[in-house]
Amino acid sequence: MTACTTITSPLGDLLLAGEEGADGFTLTSLSMPGQRNAPALRPGWRQTAEPFADAIRQLEAYFAGELTRFDIPFTSEGTDFQQRIWHALEEIPYGTTTTYGTLAGQLELPPERIQALGAAVGANPLLLVRPCHRVIGADGSMRGYAGGVERKVHLLTHEGALQPTLM
Repeated sequence: MTACTTITSPLGDLLLAGEEGADGFTLTSLSMPGQRNAPALRPGWRQTAEPFADAIRQLEAYFAGELTRFDIPFTSEGTDFQQRIWHALEEIPYGTTTTYGTLAGQLELPPERIQALGAAVGANPLLLVRPCHRVIGADGSMRGYAGGVERKVHLLTHEGALQPTLM
């Protein structure tokens, strides 16, 4: 059975979904309002915060600037190619960024696969926990982010990878 809960964050409400499995409860999705391809609440999902207590604690610590790496059990379905890209995202350190081209080079992908790499990054169902927001354009631009470019800028500024702008 899928359980879900919504928490308030500096980015707006976050929807957490997870499943009970043989190895215990795992997070399967972390999404934001307005996110491309975000899962919607479905009939039969049990709304409860209890199985997410540790994930919520870690997210709160992250937003408070007290946590730089998540240790949340998670699972997500995707193709072998997506899983390979998503694993690489998990290795991008807090407070840093990388480019799509650099990531492709690390994974030994030919240049014609960079667009597929970008699609896999965009299909990441675990925003924040699997830090796809740390991937930027080769020119330093904020290429797409499923949660919205303004949220990507907020996260990178929060992590110190971008300097805050004065308005």
